[in-house]
Amino acid sequence: MLLNKWLINIQDWLLPRLCPACGDPTGPGRKLCPGCERSLPVLHFACPRCAIPYEHPDTQGECGACQKQAPAFTRAVALYRYAPPVDHFIRALKFQQQLGLAHLLGERLAQRLMRGTSRPELIIPVPLHGARLRERGYNQALEIARPVARALGIPLDFRSLVRMRATAPQTGMTVAARRRNLRGAFALRDDTAVRNLRVALVDDVMTTGSTVQAAAKCLRAAGAKEVDIWVIARA
Repeated sequence: MLLNKWLINIQDWLLPRLCPACGDPTGPGRKLCPGCERSLPVLHFACPRCAIPYEHPDTQGECGACQKQAPAFTRAVALYRYAPPVDHFIRALKFQQQLGLAHLLGERLAQRLMRGTSRPELIIPVPLHGARLRERGYNQALEIARPVARALGIPLDFRSLVRMRATAPQTGMTVAARRRNLRGAFALRDDTAVRNLRVALVDDVMTTGSTVQAAAKCLRAAGAKEVDIWVIARA
């Protein structure tokens, strides 16, 4: 153990790791530099149902939107607000093939989830359409889900839920347009895959919630008892 620690310290001195957010050296044993570590926009106060951030720490209970119309999922957990430097991490993961960030973010999400008491029986990453998957070469939600499933000891199913349509990019769309865009977008290869199970859907970012809502509806229609949403960041 001491030898391994000594070798890691020597490696960090000879080839210092650089922070994926700012490019500065991280320091021995670190994956982020101290400055970026301190600046992480940890989400402390949020709606327990949809994880939308609360501005005031005294705000409690579900947000008005969830009270008015409950989503198909049971609860949502988001690690960070979608703000610097986390937004940079996610863009680099999705568009610059920095897959090491998936491991870093997945580990941190797992650490957050370990403090919870409710555990699902199955983890499912939000799938990409086949055309998008071939273009990108990987599904960032799956890469985030791998270390989460490993750390929590929960089976990971990345085959059952499929994306049937190559939906249009949703940036700039209204909530209503996003919902129309995602109608019928997801399906299950086998309807028995989630029957009577508590399932967690994993994704990178939750903005309006339209994507996870559509996926959760599909899972609930197939008989899932509960669907939780686990994401790295919430807008």
